[in-house]
Amino acid sequence: MEDLVRLTRATGDDDPLKALAAVAELRRQAERLEAVQVRRARAQGLPWIRIAEVLGVSKQAVHKKYGGRRKDR
Repeated sequence: MEDLVRLTRATGDDDPLKALAAVAELRRQAERLEAVQVRRARAQGLPWIRIAEVLGVSKQAVHKKYGGRRKDR
């Protein structure tokens, strides 16, 4: 959590390259967290359409991103 606070603060750095690096790292962390939560939702039997609605994307988009066989990822 402290890392997220540090990164969030760094997005306002006067040095735009440092700020961009912080934004990029936040994006990577958000992607990882999203993937974990999608797996949890699917493991609990939630349908793709509900997951897609919460994420604000189409069912097809979320299924394409997370629905492939594990060996394909």
